[in-house]
Amino acid sequence: PSVPRHTNRLIKEKSPYLLQHAHNPVDWYPWGQEAFDKAKTENKLIFLSVGYSTCHWCHVMEEESFKSKEIGEIMNEHFVCIKVDREERPDVDKVYMTFVQATSGGGGWPMSVWLTPDLKPFAGGTYFPPEDGVHRVGFRTVLLRIAEQWKENKDALLESSQRILVALQHTSEIHVQGQESPPQAKEVMDTCFQQLSRSYDEDYGGFSKSPKFPTPVNLNFLFTYWALHQTTPEGARALQMALHTLKMMAHGGIHDHIGQGFHRYSTDQYWHVPHFEKMLYDQGQLAAVYSRAFQISGDEFFADVVRDILLYVSRDLSDQAGGFYSAEDADSYPTTTSGEKREGAFCVWAAEELRALLPDPVEGAKEGTTLGDVFMHHYGVEEAGNVDPMKDPHQELKGKNVLIARCSLELTAARFGLEPGRLSALLQECRQRLSSARAQRPRPHLDTKMLAAWNGLMISGFAQAGAALAEQGYVSRAAEAAAFLRTHLFDPDSGRLLRSCYRGKDNSVEQSAVPIQGFLEDYVFVIQALFDLYEASLEQGWLEWALHLQHMQDKLFWDPKGFAYFSTEAGDPSLLLRLKDDQDGAEPTPNSVTVTNLLRAACYSGHMDWVEKAGKILAAFSERLQKIPITLPEMARATAVFHHTLKQVVICGDPQGEDTKEMLHCVRSVFSPNKVLMVADGDSAGFLYRQLPFLASLERKDGKATAYICSNFTCSLPVTSVQELRGMLSP
Repeated sequence: PSVPRHTNRLIKEKSPYLLQHAHNPVDWYPWGQEAFDKAKTENKLIFLSVGYSTCHWCHVMEEESFKSKEIGEIMNEHFVCIKVDREERPDVDKVYMTFVQATSGGGGWPMSVWLTPDLKPFAGGTYFPPEDGVHRVGFRTVLLRIAEQWKENKDALLESSQRILVALQHTSEIHVQGQESPPQAKEVMDTCFQQLSRSYDEDYGGFSKSPKFPTPVNLNFLFTYWALHQTTPEGARALQMALHTLKMMAHGGIHDHIGQGFHRYSTDQYWHVPHFEKMLYDQGQLAAVYSRAFQISGDEFFADVVRDILLYVSRDLSDQAGGFYSAEDADSYPTTTSGEKREGAFCVWAAEELRALLPDPVEGAKEGTTLGDVFMHHYGVEEAGNVDPMKDPHQELKGKNVLIARCSLELTAARFGLEPGRLSALLQECRQRLSSARAQRPRPHLDTKMLAAWNGLMISGFAQAGAALAEQGYVSRAAEAAAFLRTHLFDPDSGRLLRSCYRGKDNSVEQSAVPIQGFLEDYVFVIQALFDLYEASLEQGWLEWALHLQHMQDKLFWDPKGFAYFSTEAGDPSLLLRLKDDQDGAEPTPNSVTVTNLLRAACYSGHMDWVEKAGKILAAFSERLQKIPITLPEMARATAVFHHTLKQVVICGDPQGEDTKEMLHCVRSVFSPNKVLMVADGDSAGFLYRQLPFLASLERKDGKATAYICSNFTCSLPVTSVQELRGMLSP
C-alpha cells in the first residue's frame, strides 16, 4: 500500500472506527481535554462527528467529505474537529443525539454536531452531502455559514446554546412524579399487547411496514404475555405473532442462509433486502429469543436457527482469548481487483454464478433438472436479480439476488418430485458449495473492538441456548467469555467494569492508554449474563460476581432523588447531561433489564432492598408505562415479573446425579418468565447457603433429588416427580 499523505492524532487510538479516519486530511482529535483546551484557547467552535465502523452512511460521508482536501482545509481552519466512536462512548453519543432529535425531529449516524468551546450544542444533523443539491444544503456550505455566524453573531450563538441546554435538561429528566408506587401489571401488559397488536404485520410478521427491525424486546414481551394468558384468545394471538415473526425472519434475506447469523434490519416489509451489517448485540438477543421459541413450541426449526446463529458467532465474531467482536460491515469489495466497496457484495449472487456452481443433474427429479434449478426456485432467485430497484437507490445490487426461502420444503419437493428429506440434504449441499465460493471473496471489515455490554448479551445467548437445547458446549462457550470479561474488562482493585478492549497485534488483547470505565449498560447486561450463566452451569462463582457488580452499579449510577439509574457516572465535566434512557430499541434500555436483574439478585441473596429498588424504577417510568408501553416492552414485561413475584425453584440433590439432572432438564425445558433456579447441593459452606440460610432446612425426600417451589423464601411441599414439577412451573 502507498504511504498515506496525511496522518492525524487518531493514529494513536485503538478503536477501529477512529483508526479508519487516521489518514483523513481533517486534523481530527479524539474526545478529550486536548481538543477542549484547543477550542477554548483559540476561541474556536467544535465540529463533533459521531459514528461507528460498520455504518454505511459514515463511510459515504468520509469518502465524500472527510477525504476531500478542500473540505478538510475549511474544517481545520474554522473548527476543532473531534471524532467519536459511539460504541466506545455511548455517553457522548446520547447527550448530542438527544439534542439532534429534539431540534431536527430525526437522528442517526453519522451524527454531525457543532458545539461552542464549552461543549454546548447549537446546530446539528446527520449525513450531509458534500455539495448543495436540490433538496439539501451541502456540508461545505453548512461549515462556511456556521463559521460566518460565529464571527458575526457570537453572543447570539452562545445565548441560544445556553437556552437549548436548559430546555434539554428539563425535557430529558425522568423521576418519580408524586405517586411512588409502580403501575399495575395488568393495565401495562394489556395496553402494551394492544399497541403491538395494532402495529403487527399480519402477513409478514414484525411491527412496522419498512424498515423492519428484529426487535427481540417485542418478542420477549409477547412470550411473557402468552405465558400469563395461555388459555385466552389474546394469549394465543400473542404467541402466534411472536412465532410467525421469528419464522418469517428466519426464511427472509435478513437471515444469512449461506454464512449464518442475522443482518441488521430489512429495508422492506418482507424481511427480504437487508442492511447487510451484522451486529453482535442482535446475534446475542436473537439466540436467546429463538431458544425461548423452541422451549415453548418444541419445534426443531427454532432450535436449528439458534445453532445457526451460534455457529456464525463462534466462527466469525470470536476472539481466540474468549471475547466476542462487535460487528461485521455491510460494505466490501466485490472482487479482489475491485477499486470500491459495495454494500452487500459479500452476500449476493448473480443467477449465472449459481448455475455455474450448481450444474449437477438431480437424480429422481424431472429430466434435465439441475441442483441450480432446485436451489434457485427455493430461494427466489431471478435471472435479472430479485432486488426491487426502489430498495437499491445506488444500484449496488443491480442484477444480483438476495436469497430468501420463498417456498416450504414440502412445496419445493412436490414441484421437483423429490422427498422432503432428500431435498433438505440437497439444499444443504448447495449451501456448503456456495459457502466455499463465498470464502474466495474479499471479506467485509471486522470491528474487533470488544465491549462489556455486548459481550454480556452474547453470553446470555449462549447460556440460554445451552440450557434450553441441553447443549453443554454452548454453556462452556458462555463461561469462557465470562472468564474473558473477568480478565480483560474488570479491574479487581477498584471492583469496576471497563467498557472496551481491543484485538491488538499478534492477536493479543489490548487496552487503551486510559481505559474507558464501564457505563450502566455494561453492568446491567453483564449481571444479566452472569445470572443466566449460573442457571445454565450452576457455578456459584458467577453468582457471587453478579451480586458484587450489582452493589457497584447501585453505588455508581443510582439516582436517590428521582429514582432509577443514570446511564453514566457523576463527575465527568465534559458530559452536559446525566440521562436515563426511556426507550427499548435495538437493545433494551438498561433500566428495563435491571428491574428483572434486581428481582433475581434479591432471590439469590435475600437483600429485599433490591425488590424495593425495582419498584422505584417502575414508579419513575410509570407515566410512560401506562400511556405508551410499546416504547418500553422489556420494562412492561418486568412489571409483570415484579407483581407476580419470582418463584425460587430449588432442587436438592447431587448436581452430577441422574435424578438431579432429570429435574434440571425439566426446569430448563419449560418457558417460565417468573422463575429463578438454584441447586442446594448440601455444601453448607457454599456461597448460596451463606446468602440464604433457609436452604439448610430443605432436604431430599427418600434420598431422591427433590424440588421445592419457594416464594419470598417460603417453600412448597417437596416434589420428587418430574411430571409434578413440570405442572408447578407454569406461571
